[in-house]
Amino acid sequence: MEIREYLKQDKVLIFDGAMGTMLQNKGLKTGENPEVFAYNNPEKLVDIHKQYFDAGSNVVLTCTFGCNELKLPEGYTVEMIIENAVKRAREAMEKSSSQKEKYIALDIGPIGEMLEPMGTVSFDRAYEIFKRQVVRGVKAGVDVIVVETMMDLYEIKAAVLAAKENSDLPVFATMTFDESGRSFTGCLPESMVYTIQGLGVDAVGVNCSLGPVQILPIVEKIAAVSDIPVMVQANAGLPSMVDGKAVYDIDIEDYYRGVEKFVETGAKIIGGCCGTNPDYIRKISDNIDSIKIKKRHKKYIPAVCSPSKVVMMDQPLVVGERINPTGRKAFKEALKANNTDYAVNLAIEQVNGGADILEINTGLPGIDEKAAMVTILKEVQSVTDTPVQIDSSKPDTLEAGLRYCNGRTIVNSVNGKEESMNEILPLVRKYGACVVALTLDEDGIPKRAEKRFEIAKKIIDRAESYGIRKSDIIVDCLSLTVSAQQEEAYETLRAIKMVKELGVKTTLGVSNISFGLPNRRAVNSAFLTLALGAGLDLAIINPNDERMMEAMMSYKVLRNIDSGCTEYIKRYSEMKQENTTSQSKGDTPLNILVERGIKDEAKEKTIEMLKNHDEHYILDEILIPALDEVGKRYEKGEIFLPQMIQSAEAVKASLNVIKEKLASENTGDKVSKGRIIVATVQGDIHDIGKNIVKIMLENYGYEVVDLGKDVPVEKVVDTAEKENIKLVGLSALMTTTVQSMKDTIEALKTRLPDVKVFVGGAVLTEDYAKEIGADYYSKDAKSAVEIAKINL
Repeated sequence: MEIREYLKQDKVLIFDGAMGTMLQNKGLKTGENPEVFAYNNPEKLVDIHKQYFDAGSNVVLTCTFGCNELKLPEGYTVEMIIENAVKRAREAMEKSSSQKEKYIALDIGPIGEMLEPMGTVSFDRAYEIFKRQVVRGVKAGVDVIVVETMMDLYEIKAAVLAAKENSDLPVFATMTFDESGRSFTGCLPESMVYTIQGLGVDAVGVNCSLGPVQILPIVEKIAAVSDIPVMVQANAGLPSMVDGKAVYDIDIEDYYRGVEKFVETGAKIIGGCCGTNPDYIRKISDNIDSIKIKKRHKKYIPAVCSPSKVVMMDQPLVVGERINPTGRKAFKEALKANNTDYAVNLAIEQVNGGADILEINTGLPGIDEKAAMVTILKEVQSVTDTPVQIDSSKPDTLEAGLRYCNGRTIVNSVNGKEESMNEILPLVRKYGACVVALTLDEDGIPKRAEKRFEIAKKIIDRAESYGIRKSDIIVDCLSLTVSAQQEEAYETLRAIKMVKELGVKTTLGVSNISFGLPNRRAVNSAFLTLALGAGLDLAIINPNDERMMEAMMSYKVLRNIDSGCTEYIKRYSEMKQENTTSQSKGDTPLNILVERGIKDEAKEKTIEMLKNHDEHYILDEILIPALDEVGKRYEKGEIFLPQMIQSAEAVKASLNVIKEKLASENTGDKVSKGRIIVATVQGDIHDIGKNIVKIMLENYGYEVVDLGKDVPVEKVVDTAEKENIKLVGLSALMTTTVQSMKDTIEALKTRLPDVKVFVGGAVLTEDYAKEIGADYYSKDAKSAVEIAKINL
């Protein structure tokens, strides 16, 4: 039975448990590469898989979690590891006496380095890495592809696209979240579901990082918005070190009680992650049929999202219109000059003005519209968490926007022309986006509402034939210029009322109504109010036009959408009196540029300021306080890792200017508050956390000696002694390398007792850090900076 058919049954699909735990029991040494160990010990790998099959697993994951070209040591290729891993899983399947349906899943984990803009790996590079794994896995004969333990929505999107575009196999995808309800990069479970489900995966869920009690709220959030099977693989609690091994604190009975709650919540695919073994799986297999799987009946609410923000389309929303060159000379010039900071400033201003969604249009003759769309999309998404709407008349530009958007977007637009529907709707379906449908066809824009209704229905019917939900379609009944087409303009309002009966959302570019008239704001505001009353859902307006926002906010109060007038009171009781329009270039203070993460302008502002201020004033009185403010907002959950990194990069741009000035003056002065070693411990090849900590420390003025990843104990100690460094930061992302961290700490304390050590990584807790002898536990990059301030 094909695995998709299995999932249609009223049965739970059971996965295996931890691989690392089992390999350790088979002799895997601390810091040794699991995939290489399994390759060199095939009989041990076969036995592990067989134990899981015999325990009742329907699916075993191949020992390929870290099998990519960035992680494997020299002499081992992706192809040889995957081919061997699948072969051994198949042998185990044949040897197992279990009568259950059995499947082999290609296991794909994170590549181990951050994607842009937080890291250096491009989306396309990540895609190619995952594609190589997928192609070999398909050739080797796996039954399903599982993308798991992802922390970055952008990375899981690259992996899923690689799987979907290079195979016809079922694809399951899971991310890992912490107790805050977010991933390491700030991604929400709901954002994962809306984005990845739309790409056509067969199951979505959560694994690793948390025990069954802590992970349950995450499962509930996923089950609440997912339309496909939900997958859960929790850890067996929290780890502690016993005889050099990680031991977890949740026993089999408690773990199973957690599994019962997962299934009762709606999960249909269950397994185990770190700390679990065949005994945990046997308990599940022997008892799972007694649990009634919850049937999830819910009303689907269309939504768009960035990683850290979901915008539900269940009330009128503001779509910021200003990142569009039409009628905007300054933005046209910025596009021609490749000045992305201008678009970034427009994005920030519109978000501050109240935009729920940001439209991005780069359609300007004489430029590469597709390249500009990708560049501006990435820049805007790096500094704001507001979801976007991509606007273009060119299919290749729309697909580029769909592909590189980090989250779920809206495509603006498709129309009633056959060519448009044939080109655009397949893209919308492939990427799982929402879509704006324009009520025009080969004959242009109809005068009467009835004809616009007919075109809308034609597009809706065609979209549904592609598998696009009706509720994900947003019909634009088109605003016409009232000064020239007064009767037709009112027909727009009639059309909105009619189209709403089809069960779709509606949108309008509101300001089109007033072209050619004096006092346009008055007409725009009145038309917006009328359109909202007719059923307008997404108003494409300028959110920095306060009269328009007053109309929107007042409407929500009068329609009892803004319960208790909460948002209205908040906006207008705290409203500042200064002009909300954009500042001209050069007027924005350096600290604001840092907080916004605008690198090029921060650099130019620093050059300007150095004419009247010394470098220490700029560093100590402006840059560091600005970063502190960013850190406070990060800790409060107002911004997330991508925005914090962008702010750090803006500081870096300023610091580079300062360093160049000092070097040219040959003063011998240095912008350094002290020296710190950072290293990923021996056996661990993950650079993610360490690199983020490095960026933050450097931008607070510390000199960082980065020893890289997989660093031997002796190298850390020798460097600290030779360079007379008093603070060392160690990172580990794998449970199998925590012993290396402990060994490194012990060696440092033995030879250099005055050295302080802080540690961090996904597998660590504060108690765990104390247990292995660290002086400090660094939960994130901001806390690493606080530790540095105390010690240097």
